[in-house]
Amino acid sequence: MQLKIMTLKSILVNKVLLTFILLVQVVTYGQEVMAIDSTGVLKRNPIDDEVTKKVQDTLLPFKRYKAEGVSAVVGEYVILDSDIDKSYVELQSTGVSIEGVTRCQLMGKLMEDKLYIHHAKQDSILISDAEINPQVDQLIQYMVSEIGSEEKVVSYYRKNTMAELRKDLFQVKKDIELANRMQAKVVENVEITPEEVRAFFFAIPEEERPFFSAEVEVAQIVVEPEITEKAKTDVINKLNQLREDVLENGSSFATKAVLYSKDPGSASRGGLYEGITRNGPMAKEFKDNAFSLLEGEVSEPFETDFGFHILMVDKIKGQEVDVRHVLLFPEVSQEVIDAAKTKIDTIRSSIVADSISFEVAARLYSDEKETRNNGGQLVNPATFDTKFDLNKMDPALSAQVYDLMEGEVSKVYTDRDRTGRSKFKILTVTKRFEEHQADYARDYEKIKELALREKQIRAIEFWQEEKILETYVNVNEDYRDCEYASNWVKK
Repeated sequence: MQLKIMTLKSILVNKVLLTFILLVQVVTYGQEVMAIDSTGVLKRNPIDDEVTKKVQDTLLPFKRYKAEGVSAVVGEYVILDSDIDKSYVELQSTGVSIEGVTRCQLMGKLMEDKLYIHHAKQDSILISDAEINPQVDQLIQYMVSEIGSEEKVVSYYRKNTMAELRKDLFQVKKDIELANRMQAKVVENVEITPEEVRAFFFAIPEEERPFFSAEVEVAQIVVEPEITEKAKTDVINKLNQLREDVLENGSSFATKAVLYSKDPGSASRGGLYEGITRNGPMAKEFKDNAFSLLEGEVSEPFETDFGFHILMVDKIKGQEVDVRHVLLFPEVSQEVIDAAKTKIDTIRSSIVADSISFEVAARLYSDEKETRNNGGQLVNPATFDTKFDLNKMDPALSAQVYDLMEGEVSKVYTDRDRTGRSKFKILTVTKRFEEHQADYARDYEKIKELALREKQIRAIEFWQEEKILETYVNVNEDYRDCEYASNWVKK
């Protein structure tokens, strides 16, 4: 049974490593790195000294391999020596220790990734462009916020244009999604019975049974500054002016989006969103307008949870449309913000004085639609229940509730919504569960999850072994002596 526990730990590490390697491919796709020539001499690219030092520190301790050699081929995919070098560079540059991480381990994970992608295509797993584009937009937005501007991002990743970088990011993001869906398909029919859960748990010696971290159930009350009718009217009038300038004066809608839109995901591209579908993730009001217009038509101003928009249909492509939009937010005065702060201070004082319960106050006064009908109770998005592991929950939320006693009310915190508008909240811990050793009755759902994960792991291992045998795999002789978890060299 010790072996079972070790296997589970190993799988968790491997899953983290798999995710990281895929992310490495996102940010290094097509990027040049230091290479070692046949003499073992590092060839220096024109990279700044700090990055060069990271590469040297990463590569020098390891066995020398010829530059840009083909390390392996899996199906239609080629893995180069430089792909492994990039993995080391990115591991170290992000603060992840490379001690004990061998080239053989990284090679095994890279081949595993390519196997998933190869068979995802073989099984006709389809992913639309509309699913990937928002992920690329989000990634670019993050990189711009970290580095400073689109021009700096393009330069940092050795690309000529943002379009070129976007194309590379798109392909790798799509490969990541293909691999994820292939793995999900492998385990989609794996189920666990109560008897299997029981057998799994009681096969673990009592002294080796896992400990579960402390957990909390959390409720919150949110008060948002009220958007006045005047503020709404002002933003609608502004959108109407932009619309009129496009329709009456021939101004460019794309230019208006670049100059005025508050949507960071599309403003730099002239407000463009491609491949919108009726079943896509966009807001209902957004899709209704997108599919009610002809090419070149511009909508009247309309409201979604994200703000106020005008939208132009750029191109109709069968069941998909490309659109451009301008997003604006109503202005909120300091007077309105101060009134919201006073309101939540009053609510908190009433709860602390036992004039009203937290649950009733949430139902009466909270502006958060998702939680107020449940007395402010938060739902864990990872597990869809009300318990949060203090060691795994969002760091910002954890910091706000970590030291709260059960029933204690927090101070007032200021958050910002997706529009950048301030909102205020108070929180309470409705129930606290201290760290404890696994108990079959008390922790049945967690134990069931561990048992199911182990069964899924066996299913994945069986799938890998079966697919490796039927897939063209060629491993370079430099890596044939590695001890892989799977039969990559088909011995």
